[in-house]
Amino acid sequence: MFERISIIGMGLIGSSLARAIRVHGLGRRVVCVDRDPAVCETALRLKICDEATVDAAEGVQESDLVVFAVPVGAFAETARVVGPVLKAGAIVTDVGSVKQVAANAIAPHLPDSVHFVPGHPIAGTEQSGPESGFHELFINRWCVLTPLPETDIRAVEKITAFWEACGSRIEIMDPHRHDIVLAITSHLPHLIAYTIVGTATDLEEHLQSDVIKFSASGFRDFTRIAASDPVMWRDVFLTNKDAVLDVLQRFNEDLSMLQRSIRWQDGRQLEKFFTRTRNIRRQVIEAGQADYVYPSKGGAIRSREGTPPVPDQSSASGPEQSGRRKA
Repeated sequence: MFERISIIGMGLIGSSLARAIRVHGLGRRVVCVDRDPAVCETALRLKICDEATVDAAEGVQESDLVVFAVPVGAFAETARVVGPVLKAGAIVTDVGSVKQVAANAIAPHLPDSVHFVPGHPIAGTEQSGPESGFHELFINRWCVLTPLPETDIRAVEKITAFWEACGSRIEIMDPHRHDIVLAITSHLPHLIAYTIVGTATDLEEHLQSDVIKFSASGFRDFTRIAASDPVMWRDVFLTNKDAVLDVLQRFNEDLSMLQRSIRWQDGRQLEKFFTRTRNIRRQVIEAGQADYVYPSKGGAIRSREGTPPVPDQSSASGPEQSGRRKA
C-alpha cells in the first residue's frame, strides 16, 4: 500500500500501528521516530521497524505516509519541523483524540503538495510505551476520519483502506462533532476516573489502605482508566477545553439531581435513572464495543463480556523483522 511509512511517537498507538503494518503488509519499510533514544532502541529490539531515529525531519524524508502519534500538544511543533522536508504527494495523518486542534496545529505547516487526513483510532489500553503495543488493538474498533474540505478524496480513500486493513471500522465526521462526542464518551470518563482515584489517595493513610485492600470492581475499573498516560491526557483536556467543560457542566447537573434524590430518599427517581443507564450499557455490549483487548504470548486476549482480562506484557505480538538505528 505504501513504500515507506514514518510513525512519529512510539507509544501504545504508534507501536501497535507499526506492528499492524508489519502483519498486514501495509508498508515496505517502517521508520519509527521518537525523541527518546531508549525508545528508538526498544523499537529496533522489538523488530517493529526497519529504522529508528530521534530526528523527526530525517525520519520523514521520502516517506509516502507520515503518522503523528505524539501527544496533541506536540502537534504544532512536530509539523513545523517536518513540514519543509515532506515528500510531494505524501499523506499526513494523526491519531490524536482532539480533531479540531489537530487540523489547526498541523495543516498550516504542510506544503500544498502534501495531503492531510486527520484521524482518530478509538482504541487503547491503560498501558503505554513501545512494549505495550500489539497489532490486534484496532480490530473491530472505530477509526474516525475528519478530512478538511480541501483534502484530496483519493488520500481519504487510501487512509480509509489503510485503517480498514488494520481491522478498523471507518466513520467520516466533522471535527467539531467528533470533539463533542469524544468529550462525552472518552474525555469525561477519564477525568472522572482521575478525580475518584485522586480523592482516594487524599484520604487519611489508614483509610486509603483499606480503599485499596477492599477495592470492588467499580473502583478497580476507575484505577485502570486512571493509569493512562498523564501527558497525553493533560493535552487532551487542555486542547478540547470547551467541549469538556460543556459536558462537565451537564454531568454536574445530573450529579446534583442524584444528590437530591439520595438526600430526599427518592427511590423511584434513582431506579428510573439507573434503569435508563443500564439499557445504554446493554447497547454498548450489543454493538461489540464493550470488550477489552490485551496482548499475550499466544496473541491478543479479547473478553467480550466487558470484563478486562489480566494483561500479559511479557510478549508483544507481531512478526519479527530486521531493523537498524539511525542516529
